Amino acid sequence: MNRPQRHLAQIVEAGTLAAELSALHAEHGASAAFRTAMLARLKAVRAEGLATIEDWLSEDGRGLACARRIAALQDAIVEAVFLFATRTAFPADNPSASERLSVIATGGYGRGTMAPGSDVDLLFLLPYKKTPWSESVIEQILYTLWDMELKVGHAVRSVDDCIRLAKSDMTIRTSILDARFLCGDREMFEELEARFEAEVVTGTGAEFIEAKLAERDARHARVGESRYLVEPNVKDGKGGLRDLQTLFWIAKYFYRVGTGEELVDLGVLDRSEARQFRRCEDFLWAVRCHLHFLTGRADERLTFDLQRDMAMRLGYTPHPGLREVERFMKHYFLVAKDVGDLTRIVCSDLEMRHVKRTQVLSRFMQRLRRRKPGHLAESGDFVIEANRLNVTDDLAFERDPVNLIRMFFLADKYNLPFHPEALKLARRSLKLIDQSLRENPEANRLFMKVLTSRNDPEVVLRRMNEAGVLGRFIPEFGRIVGLVQFNMYHHFTVDEHLVRSIGILADIEQGRHADDHPLANEIIHTIQNREVLYLALFLHDIAKGRPEDHSIAGARIARRLAPRLGFSPADTDTVAWLIENHLTMSMIAQSRDLADRKTIEDFAAQVQSLERLKLLLILTVADIRAVGPGVWNGWKGQLLRTLYYETEPVLAGGHSQTQRTVRIAAAQAALREALADWSEAEFAAYRDRHYPAYWLRTDLERQIEHARFLRDLDVQRRKLATRAKPDEFREITEITVFAPDHPRLLSIITGACAAAGANIVDAQIFTTSDGFALDTIFVSRELPEDADERRRAERIGRLIEQALEGKAPLPDLVGKRTVPKSRLRAFSVEPYVLVNNTWSNRFTVIEISGLDRPGLLFELTGVLARLNLNIASAHIATFGERAIDVFYVTDLTGQKITNANRQAAIRRHLLQVFQPAREGAPA
Repeated sequence: MNRPQRHLAQIVEAGTLAAELSALHAEHGASAAFRTAMLARLKAVRAEGLATIEDWLSEDGRGLACARRIAALQDAIVEAVFLFATRTAFPADNPSASERLSVIATGGYGRGTMAPGSDVDLLFLLPYKKTPWSESVIEQILYTLWDMELKVGHAVRSVDDCIRLAKSDMTIRTSILDARFLCGDREMFEELEARFEAEVVTGTGAEFIEAKLAERDARHARVGESRYLVEPNVKDGKGGLRDLQTLFWIAKYFYRVGTGEELVDLGVLDRSEARQFRRCEDFLWAVRCHLHFLTGRADERLTFDLQRDMAMRLGYTPHPGLREVERFMKHYFLVAKDVGDLTRIVCSDLEMRHVKRTQVLSRFMQRLRRRKPGHLAESGDFVIEANRLNVTDDLAFERDPVNLIRMFFLADKYNLPFHPEALKLARRSLKLIDQSLRENPEANRLFMKVLTSRNDPEVVLRRMNEAGVLGRFIPEFGRIVGLVQFNMYHHFTVDEHLVRSIGILADIEQGRHADDHPLANEIIHTIQNREVLYLALFLHDIAKGRPEDHSIAGARIARRLAPRLGFSPADTDTVAWLIENHLTMSMIAQSRDLADRKTIEDFAAQVQSLERLKLLLILTVADIRAVGPGVWNGWKGQLLRTLYYETEPVLAGGHSQTQRTVRIAAAQAALREALADWSEAEFAAYRDRHYPAYWLRTDLERQIEHARFLRDLDVQRRKLATRAKPDEFREITEITVFAPDHPRLLSIITGACAAAGANIVDAQIFTTSDGFALDTIFVSRELPEDADERRRAERIGRLIEQALEGKAPLPDLVGKRTVPKSRLRAFSVEPYVLVNNTWSNRFTVIEISGLDRPGLLFELTGVLARLNLNIASAHIATFGERAIDVFYVTDLTGQKITNANRQAAIRRHLLQVFQPAREGAPA
């Protein structure tokens, strides 16, 4: 289909616009009225031009053309103002040699591409120094652009200044590299170009490239190391436009070319890669321009609240198992992957030309010594060249397609980076990966060696993925490459999450970061088959993006794939079981009462064996750690360890219910020993204040702290107090509250925490025999230093005390803390309420799930109090935008809620809490 040609002349022409400005000047003179009329006309031209360009973008979808049209629109405006300034406002009838001026575009504007919100970077080039004439013209241009509310970056320099500064300042050097003549004296611009080439560029290619790549690495570190972050920065993120621009700079500076086609002529890229460069650039510019048009400002980050609207603008539609926004973001990440491929190709070529340092494959393997060139013993089809793994000739993969897998095995074994020619050939040979190769025993054996490597499997798997080999060899993996889960919990695409999880598992096995997950590091060396664990973790999310439950579908994939990879029926069954249950341990640990025997017994019945318990714990730790920064914390680790330690003896045949009295007696005896300075009468009185649940659910350290805390309060005759204790390892802070017991107590405590901006992660609730409550609230740690965190927690504690005394208006305080509405509207979480009497022998368990927001827990506990329910324990878990809050409750007589009508009323009232949030009203 032929698209109509779009010419900017249809919108504006610089000479015509300059004549209009001159006519306005003739009408109004140099007055305020003229300035108002001039600005109104220029703003109208720009607004009309951008509106037309946006319409064209919506029609033809050509992002790069859109960026060029916007730059051309800006060119016309700058040139028109320059012509007006030099011909009408400040004409130089007999200009001297010093009254010359060249107006030059630099930066992205200099490359001739702009988004609607891009900066206007200008260089005013002078022969020697400013004259009154040049100063007047420059001021006319700058003040006009500033009054148009454009972001203008500018410099006023002579050619000598430019050359001198470019030699010492890489930023200025890059800006001149991008320089493009706009208007004025062309001879000065040509002089700058010639001198820049001769005096700055010549002989400094290696220096420039090292600086640009170091700048790129620093930028990635600032905005996110991975190109698979689910809220990517289109301009500065990894795989974004700036990476393509870095390649442009390198091409122009080192290779002395200006287009991808010229890189083809030099042999750096082949024609398909040059086309890929253009497609990536066009797509990313379309996304960036749409993003600016959509928001009306220079937004560069594809945040969740914008992604759905962007998908609609770009014409994506839903498919089974994938929403339109997920299809759009998958396309985005596939393009980011292509940008990474192009970057590696060019950087590898530079390494071959000894411009860039060669890196070892793995950051953990520092044993590499320079290896002699020559063939590798394992295969005559591979050779070491310049300390990199290469193929002997272009037929290496055709001769033996297994070499496509063997290449990655050898790179891992010898910690060798890949020769660019080997990777190029592998990408071009992907069609050789067919069903025959997938079923080849040697290929599958080598793949498992890579997956379960004791070196650094994450790095090699990522290279396999980026080369396209992994997705072809495991087609199910290919389906989730670039796949985004549209939620606030997951930070990476599904394929990146899986690869990262293998890296975390390797860290655990090698004892790295042992302080973060000590139990996993300890038990991983006791499991029977490590390959089972690696494969299960690699496949645990492989079925994401399908209409059915990904855990069940993933288990089915594992049962089909594991035998192909050499697993026995028994090991295949274990792999499938781990995938089907990979969320179970995390959910139970975070949302169930681990001191309730029924919780442990039900979990043990599901796990069935100690070996599966070990495997599931390690898999769960690696899975959570790989979700993204900040998701894992010591509190989650402690919950998982508690669940493991409670379940382990049940699976071994111990911990029967008859031991309950023995365990209570043992706990009391241990506390008595720790409180040796207390009299028998004093200890007996304290012991009798607590019910059996307290002795079963509270560890000795906390029991000692509680005893001394309550003793001090008795001495002071206080009936209300709080106590704060930061816990650096678990990354939580405990706030203990002692107060007279009443049904709304927990609601008031949670409201005070919400008003203070504290995020509650769990709550331990006890009542005493003398009518008091001893509640411990666990909140997320926010400050790095214990002293600072303690002061913060003490402020929260004081607010809790004020609220319990009726001195703090909680509804008003909580209502002020609202989530931005746009952030809420980005997600749709269907709330549900479960009322279950089978999860506990003594309590009714209420599980509530819905869209999280500040004050939600306050509202939920308030509803439970109004329904006359006693809360025995509360467990709070958040997964991005979804909150899952679980309450163990009884009625006021201490009985379960068994009446169907009352259960229905509980569900109805709790669901009403989510109604305002679903409509976008303030929380």
